[in-house]
Amino acid sequence: MGHWLGVLAIGAIWAAPALAQTDKVGRGPVPDWARPSDLIPVPAEPEGQIFVRRQDTIIHLDDAGQFQHNAYRIKILHANALRVGNIALSWSPASGTPVVHLIKVYRGDTVIDVLETASFDILRREDQLEAAQLNGILTAVLRVPDLRVGDELEVSLTLPGNDPTLGNANAGLLLLGPQPAAGRYRLGLNWTEKARPAIKMTPDMSAIVQQATGAVDFRFDNPEYLTPPKDSPPRYQWQRIVEYSDFADWAAISRHFAPLYATAAKLAKGSALTQEAARIAAAHSDPAERARAALKLVQQDVRYIYVGLNGGNLKPASAEETWQRRYGDCKGKTAMLLALLTELGIEAEVVLANNSGMDDGLDQRLPNPGMFDHVLIRARIGGVPHYLDGTLPPVAAPSIEPVLPYRWVLPLSSAGTSIERIAWRPAARPDEIVLYEIDAREGFDKPARITTTNISRGLKGLGEHAQLSGVTSRQLLDGLRQQMVGDTWQSIDDVRWHYDEKSQASVMTISGTGTVDWDNDGGGNRSLSLPGGGFNPPDKRVRAAEQDASIPFYTEPGFSCHVTTVRVPRTTKSSQWSFKSDFDTRFFGRNYYRAFELRDGAIRMVRGSRVETPEIDAARARADNARLPKFDNSMAWIYFDPAQEGEIAKRTRVPATFEIDWTADDVPCLHASTKR
Repeated sequence: MGHWLGVLAIGAIWAAPALAQTDKVGRGPVPDWARPSDLIPVPAEPEGQIFVRRQDTIIHLDDAGQFQHNAYRIKILHANALRVGNIALSWSPASGTPVVHLIKVYRGDTVIDVLETASFDILRREDQLEAAQLNGILTAVLRVPDLRVGDELEVSLTLPGNDPTLGNANAGLLLLGPQPAAGRYRLGLNWTEKARPAIKMTPDMSAIVQQATGAVDFRFDNPEYLTPPKDSPPRYQWQRIVEYSDFADWAAISRHFAPLYATAAKLAKGSALTQEAARIAAAHSDPAERARAALKLVQQDVRYIYVGLNGGNLKPASAEETWQRRYGDCKGKTAMLLALLTELGIEAEVVLANNSGMDDGLDQRLPNPGMFDHVLIRARIGGVPHYLDGTLPPVAAPSIEPVLPYRWVLPLSSAGTSIERIAWRPAARPDEIVLYEIDAREGFDKPARITTTNISRGLKGLGEHAQLSGVTSRQLLDGLRQQMVGDTWQSIDDVRWHYDEKSQASVMTISGTGTVDWDNDGGGNRSLSLPGGGFNPPDKRVRAAEQDASIPFYTEPGFSCHVTTVRVPRTTKSSQWSFKSDFDTRFFGRNYYRAFELRDGAIRMVRGSRVETPEIDAARARADNARLPKFDNSMAWIYFDPAQEGEIAKRTRVPATFEIDWTADDVPCLHASTKR
């Protein structure tokens, strides 16, 4: 049922007697604070796979903790919907006991009490073990027997939602998904007097809220589908959401978590990690090299496994424990790295971050630890802050900018620190460079020597390292031969891959022979469209009349570069060659660049594309829409005309694929005047 109505909740008081660890599912009446809403009549001709007669999600906050009540009654209209009879509930044993109030099937005038003949099975295996997760979560499943199309299924249960790490603080979200099935929905939040949280709602929820003493309620009949404004920044997807929090500000969260990592990073006298730090210090005198060595130790010698056992969802394992067992999640690895850096005399702090990319607009949210799903280190090296992520592969070095494009981070400190914006700027280096070299010196009708090189940075490059670092060169060669030989490639003679740590790039080079698709234009004329040389025109930035036209238009940041070099046949002269136009233009915040040069018997082409402004306003969008007919979407054609005379005018200097190191920081993928 989670795709219709959702809740993200964290927190509550840790009270051992009331929340003793359990691996059982309890039975009991519906609590007073979760009385069900009324049923909605089924229409004469309901549509879809189900009709929701009622679905309630209620969060309750009191002295005993935080609890989530889920109740629904749905009519099954299609055989594909019978899967809703597979009921599953998951909980952490440290949080308390889930309570099932009722499961019933209504078939005409007959009411079937499912719990009289069926019971939940407790699954004790780690269902995320294959994904390197030990979360300690238990799952109870019940398969409703003899469920049929036309039946109505009613379920009512309450789950504890407590995390001992947060003490007596609560924070979470209530939300109704963007595409709910037809029917009646209710979201509710209620609390006892001492447990009242701060509450913030999106405007669509403020318009329908029903307030009472100690409660807010939201009701929907046949809610409409939500569609975020077209091409809008991610923060505009924040719709139909209610936030609640006990934290006064982000600094309160910083203060709350800082002692956990300070304690976890403490090393005992004679610790094995102290000895590791001494070994690193003896081997390296430069603080940058020491930091790199400490990071590599955490990345390489401690494998990643998410650990959420025994209340460890938010609490880090100690550095000592993580090193001893040689595995840990981001929290344990961060605590271990903090311990090593402290021993090495390197100033470092723990920062919380969001890996999902949904931190846009975080400054507009209530303070909530659930807004973060990752933790890493920010260390001052040579007076400059660097990010160190112990969960990345061992080739990921300390970097001035984090590998993931965080918009906000929360540094942890005993005094408390607020969230900090990570300033965005256009990428200085391409995320991806594709080099394509065609050696056609033997003639138009002869097979050409072809060499391609792909240079990938960021997560893609690190993913290639994880995938390819354990593959032998022979396996790589055989695999690519099977995949690629047959059309363009006639043979693949060599494949080389390596990860260049200096440039933080994965580099794969493939060489062999292949056919060149020269067009025969008659009279001895030839032409060729160079790979990677053209641009498709961007779409207009327009929205439907009912959507807010004043909202900025958004483009996902990125920087790509394609470089193609053709060594022309020896029998030709440079005066017989020509090619398409250069251009350097900008549309909707993106720079489009292309340049050609003929020199030393080789035609060189470079094409770059970089987002320079991810958000543009409506006026800029209208202006660029009007310019779109002038967008040069020509393919990167080169032409040979044996009758043509005269040298090509001097143009922008374009290096060939083989002339410079394309993994360097400052490669000419944009015009020289463009700010890097």
